[in-house]
Amino acid sequence: MKSYKSSTLPLFIVFCLLFFQLAAAQDTSETQPEVGTTQKIGDVILIALPAATLGTSFIIGDNKGAWQFTKGLLLTEAVTFGLKLGINKPRPDESNENSFPSGHTSTVFHSAGYVHKRYGFNYSIPAYVLAGFTAASRIDSKKHDILDVLAGAAIGLGSNLIFTSEYQQKHMQLTFSSGDGNYLIGYSFKF
Repeated sequence: MKSYKSSTLPLFIVFCLLFFQLAAAQDTSETQPEVGTTQKIGDVILIALPAATLGTSFIIGDNKGAWQFTKGLLLTEAVTFGLKLGINKPRPDESNENSFPSGHTSTVFHSAGYVHKRYGFNYSIPAYVLAGFTAASRIDSKKHDILDVLAGAAIGLGSNLIFTSEYQQKHMQLTFSSGDGNYLIGYSFKF
C-alpha cells in the first residue's frame, strides 16, 4: 500500500499548476475588457476538467494513471509557457503579448487526450466537448486566434503520446469463440 504522502503529491502538483495557469491568464493591461459568460465558463472548465480527470483516476485506484497525467500536465505547461515567453505574440484584444499558444486550450486538451488514451474514446467524448468549448471561448473573448488554439490543442494532445499508456483492467475479461455455426461471447469480472 502506498503512503498517503506519495498519493497526494500528484494532486498537489496539479493544483499548483492550475493555480499558476489561472493567474497567468489574468489580464494585466490598464483597461480591463468586460468578461463575458462564455469566457467565465471557459475559465471554470480550465480548473474543473483537469481536477475531475485526476480525481477520477484516484477514485478508481489508478495511481499509475494519476502520475502519467501529472507528468503530461507538467510537460504541457512547460512547453506552453516556454513558447509564450519565447514568441511574445500580441493577443487579438491587445491586452498583452502572451497569445501563442493558448494555455487554456493546451490544459483542457491534455485532460481530454489523457482520458481518451488511458480509458478509451467513449469516456473522453464529454471531455472533448468541454475542451472544444473552452477553445471556442478563448477565440470568442478575443484572447486568441485559431492558430493559438490549434497549437494549444496539439501541445496538450501531444504530451499524452509521451506519458500516457492504456489502462489495463486486470479484473475484466471479454472472450469470443465460434465453432460449428455457434458463437459464444463471454464476459467475466473478478471482485
